[in-house]
Amino acid sequence: MPDTFTLIKNRTEPRLGQLELALATDESARPAWVIAILASVLIFTTVVDVLGNLLVIISVFRNRKLRNSGNVFVVSLAFADLVVAFYPYPMVLYALFHDGWSVGNTQCMSAVQLSQHSAVCCLNLASHIVAIIPNFFVGSLRYDPRVYSCTFDQNVSSSYTVAVVVVHFLVPIAVVTFCYLRIWVLVIQVRRKVKSEESPRIRPSDVRNFITMFVVFVLFAICWAPLNLIGLAVAIDPSRVVPRIPEWLFVVSYFMAYFNSCLNAIIYGLLNRNFRNEYKRIVTSNWMVRLFVTETSRGATDGRSVRSKQSPPPPINNNESVRDRSNKE
Repeated sequence: MPDTFTLIKNRTEPRLGQLELALATDESARPAWVIAILASVLIFTTVVDVLGNLLVIISVFRNRKLRNSGNVFVVSLAFADLVVAFYPYPMVLYALFHDGWSVGNTQCMSAVQLSQHSAVCCLNLASHIVAIIPNFFVGSLRYDPRVYSCTFDQNVSSSYTVAVVVVHFLVPIAVVTFCYLRIWVLVIQVRRKVKSEESPRIRPSDVRNFITMFVVFVLFAICWAPLNLIGLAVAIDPSRVVPRIPEWLFVVSYFMAYFNSCLNAIIYGLLNRNFRNEYKRIVTSNWMVRLFVTETSRGATDGRSVRSKQSPPPPINNNESVRDRSNKE
């Protein structure tokens, strides 16, 4: 009886093989300028993702004001965004420049799972696990040449696609939306009950932190909604919806989801003064260190060159000094 890995391999390999054959026989290659734009967007996303999220993590560990329970979520989200920057995104870039996926089925499945995990790991880990496990048994994992990435095939099983969108996206979005609405209602009620002569029970910093995380959530929903809604529409009525969805719309929706990973660090810097000040300190301190090292090495080099140009003093002749002393006497 074949083991689980063999079953997964047998289900996934034919789809990858058929897709590579289709790519080989496809005469309508994508223009070079389109490849350049997609690669530029992904490179920009990756660079900002790495630098921005490293700034977030370093800022929280350096600044005592930022070391609180609320920023545990921020740090975990930053680590999740770093994961996709270091693994799936380089694979997509490789596929972009080589016009195909050539690193094997295992890498394909790993890239899909890491990308999906990093997208929602901080929203609902349990629902994410429930949603991705059937991927290995349904045989829906494959390389999609439209987006140069491994993903799950929305046409393999309509019921499974609906389940993924509902459990993986709609349920977490609904839960978080409900929580934020409750918090907004609480804030409004507290502000109305507070009298003018009393000190407010909600600190302005708490309100700013709440607004910052709310903006992060809204951007996540905006960036991931097109891709999930397209998948839901395809699953409900594939025969009618698939011909009506232009390829550019699917590609844009996918790269919007990619772009979300670099936005959080920017939002923290724009809306949170503590993060913004710590960003400046980190960047300024690193720049000053580099400047100091450069100036020190340059000064040492100039000093050595000046000393080498100076002629050495004439040697002292002991006989002459003794003779001069005797003449004076």
